[in-house]
Amino acid sequence: MKTVDISVNGEACSMPADASVADLLAELKLAGRRIAVELNENIVPKSSYAQTRLATGDQLEIVHAIGGG
Repeated sequence: MKTVDISVNGEACSMPADASVADLLAELKLAGRRIAVELNENIVPKSSYAQTRLATGDQLEIVHAIGGG
């Protein structure tokens, strides 16, 4: 099985070659959580998680949204 090597919050990670941002979030058990995803310094809209495919060398930053006031 082919994989892509990516970086998630500065740590190396491998995913299947056809993986999407949604697949990554499911793997990390973050699906459905209030988070923001940045892919190669661009924010990925939640509506695009399933269509946004990962590629070798991608750098992702995932942050948890914290409410407050």
